[in-house]
Amino acid sequence: MKTAARAALPSARQASEASRYATIVDPNSPHTGLDIATVTRRLLILVALAAGLIAACGLTWTITWQHGIDTLRRSAAVRVDRTTGTLKSTLDRYESLPYLLAGHPFVQEVLDTPAPVPALVERANRYLEDLNQRARATATYIVRADGICIAASNWRGGADSFVGAEYLFRPYFVDAMKGGVGRFFGIGTTSHDPGYYISQPVLRDGRIVGVAVVKLSLEWLQGADASEPLVVTDDHGVIFLSSVPAWKYHTVRPLSGAVADTIWQTRQYAQQPIAPLPVTIERTLEGGAQIVRVGGGRGAQRFLATRRAIGEPDWHLITMAPIDPVNADARNASIVTGLCYVSLCLFGFYWRMRRARVREVMRSRALLQKAYAELNQRVAERTADLSQANEQLQKEVAERTRAEQELRAAHEELIQTSKLAALGQMAAGITHELNQPLAALRSFSDNTRVLLERGDQVSARENLEAIASLTERMGKITNQLKLFVGRARPRSARAPIARALRNVLTLLQKRLQDVTVQLSLTDTDSGRTGRFDVAGEYPALVANCDDLRLEQVLINLLANALDVVAGLPSPQIAIDIEVSEAVLLITVHDNGPGIPDDVLPHLFEPFFTTKEMGQGLGLGLAISSSIARDCGGSLVARNAPEGGAMFVLTLRRAQVHAKSAVASGS
Repeated sequence: MKTAARAALPSARQASEASRYATIVDPNSPHTGLDIATVTRRLLILVALAAGLIAACGLTWTITWQHGIDTLRRSAAVRVDRTTGTLKSTLDRYESLPYLLAGHPFVQEVLDTPAPVPALVERANRYLEDLNQRARATATYIVRADGICIAASNWRGGADSFVGAEYLFRPYFVDAMKGGVGRFFGIGTTSHDPGYYISQPVLRDGRIVGVAVVKLSLEWLQGADASEPLVVTDDHGVIFLSSVPAWKYHTVRPLSGAVADTIWQTRQYAQQPIAPLPVTIERTLEGGAQIVRVGGGRGAQRFLATRRAIGEPDWHLITMAPIDPVNADARNASIVTGLCYVSLCLFGFYWRMRRARVREVMRSRALLQKAYAELNQRVAERTADLSQANEQLQKEVAERTRAEQELRAAHEELIQTSKLAALGQMAAGITHELNQPLAALRSFSDNTRVLLERGDQVSARENLEAIASLTERMGKITNQLKLFVGRARPRSARAPIARALRNVLTLLQKRLQDVTVQLSLTDTDSGRTGRFDVAGEYPALVANCDDLRLEQVLINLLANALDVVAGLPSPQIAIDIEVSEAVLLITVHDNGPGIPDDVLPHLFEPFFTTKEMGQGLGLGLAISSSIARDCGGSLVARNAPEGGAMFVLTLRRAQVHAKSAVASGS
């Protein structure tokens, strides 16, 4: 069918060429000079021109925008450096004023007296008032060692005076009392005006008798350059100076709970609600400048943020230059470029149409001369197409034969890989299942050596019998793993629950020394609940399962629970047995952190483990789940409502004659 189809292609093409020939030679045809290829070519040209227009406008936008951003970044850097220098020089100018104030005799004498002396206090007040006026500071005051302001430059202010106010909670007072320089920006507790506080300890005969404080108002900085937004943040990222009032007392990064508590306790911002400023960083430029979006939604304004560190104190000054003018310039440049591009395209289209008319006349003449020669050429092309189609078919047959051979080889290789994977899984399973008996053998052998040295022959003989039992158990493990690989289902075996738990607790007794193990038994038919004693006899608690495979499952569940509770202050493991007429439920519950939600779906997958390398193969739960299914039961895991993980093993109960035997041994 493919050969016939390929053979038909030249005929169709020949018919198309004949139709085209008829169109050319017939001047009365309404479709003269216009066919599908021409329309397609014109559409492609239009698409190419549109793509060129988009590319030109996009390139113009990118270049203009980048140039505008670079210019804006340089201007912003100059502005932020100038503003930072102005602020830094202002702070440095007043840095030594508290030190000079602390060394003045008037200040030292009024602070050194045990009780305030009115004459000394008045002299200090007048001195501070005169000093504050000459230095042009906001306020100047001195605080005793007990935190009470004793004299201030605004002592005439009545209720607004600092005299008598307590400043024990202010960080600048605490720093100065420790012998350092206090620097702090906050809202005043008395005047309720924000300001920058500089403090120095007042020394008298080598001991600190008080603190000298100078308060400066920095509100002038907010209106120093109102052309663009300007903010100043403290060491916690809180904006305390801003030319945009709505941004004030917001934070540029999230505050930790401890920092928020400190700000609240020191009343730094007079219990102002401090909320994060909705700032989104879109791009980081050269020199650390960032393009940010302030506010939410698509209408949020974008700025070029330039940051500079003040130094001491640990403040940062940030200028926010709007990017809207840059976007407007880039948009105007793109519009001009688009108009020029369209004009050039229209001119080129006109020139092309003019030349096309001339070429069409010449082409019509040439086509009339070549019409008969083309008919013969089409016959030769048809023959060549048929030959090419036959060669293509031969190549396809050869490629299909080669693909079938490669597929067969890949299938054989996949079979071999599956065999090797199964062999590796069996070896890993044997290694995992023999770990617990080997650890028990080591423990029993060490105990036997100690008992022989003490001369306790009876206990040593019991340990040797336990070692023999474990050796027999290891042999059974290797035989039972064949059932796991072969999916055998030993449904005729029976396993007493009490004996299986007794053997498991004996094997793990060394790891269970510091763990509280609680065993309980619930009979759902009679509604009775009581303690479960592994040393007792429970003839009715028999499961349809091989006893060794049941012990394997219980060892895996208890070992995992011991790994989870290791390191807890009060490790606990609860083993609950619930018996009904048809099934037995054994629940192992620990008080660990529980199973993460992302781990729970993969818990029973082979080789999946959350333990560190070398501490587990990830096969214990996979083998346990397989054993439960082979015995006609199930193994599920979930998180308990009160915390911890729960593994519920469900087994079919072996039929017994006396149901009352369930409670024996309780």
